[in-house]
Amino acid sequence: MNNMTLTMVCLMPILAMVNMLFNQTHFLMTLLSLESITLSLTLFVPLMLMNCTASNTAMAVILLTFGACEASLGLSLMVSMSRSYGNDMLKSLTSTKC
Repeated sequence: MNNMTLTMVCLMPILAMVNMLFNQTHFLMTLLSLESITLSLTLFVPLMLMNCTASNTAMAVILLTFGACEASLGLSLMVSMSRSYGNDMLKSLTSTKC
């Protein structure tokens, strides 16, 4: 595999985490950042296992399963939050309405 491709795949989880740190205004953007972290790890883990000559491809399937569960839970939380508060702003969760 090309060194440039391997470097990009190694940087993808880090860039996704930085994206999550800076996009925390809307709940949907946070969910998209979490999904990009999951997808980048789905690419990253099997490639690193191939470099270590370990043929454990079940790890990618496990990561994809967790990604699907995370996406469905996040979507249900966003729907319930938008029904309760009327928007998906994360700042509306922290304010007390007494």
